[in-house]
Amino acid sequence: MAHDMQDDARLRLAALAERSEAVCAPAEQAARDVDLLGRLVTAADRRGSDGGPEPGVTADDVGAALSLFEDLRHQLDRLESRVVMEARRRGMDWRQIASHQGLNSSQAASQRHQRLTTRLEEIRQGVR
Repeated sequence: MAHDMQDDARLRLAALAERSEAVCAPAEQAARDVDLLGRLVTAADRRGSDGGPEPGVTADDVGAALSLFEDLRHQLDRLESRVVMEARRRGMDWRQIASHQGLNSSQAASQRHQRLTTRLEEIRQGVR
């Protein structure tokens, strides 16, 4: 059931993106980073003729991929926070938001958003 909801959400958002003319820079950057990480994993999973790792993927490539994760987490946190704020602006209550996030209670959704907001503010201030 949850898997079907996720597929439906992806289709709905893909259609929205096709209609939208505005590009959200953080979302675009996150998509690029995820694509790069996917390419690296695919290339790393291929085996060379000797059964060893793909020779085209170096330790520096893997290190570069590792360096993307912290920024990607930050970008995803910002995007999630924006979407939750938009949901609230559109009149969704915390119970509805919790349901869409796969959480069990409105309190869990509200606390999650508060943690995101706090973390993002700490990053902005250079505390993290």
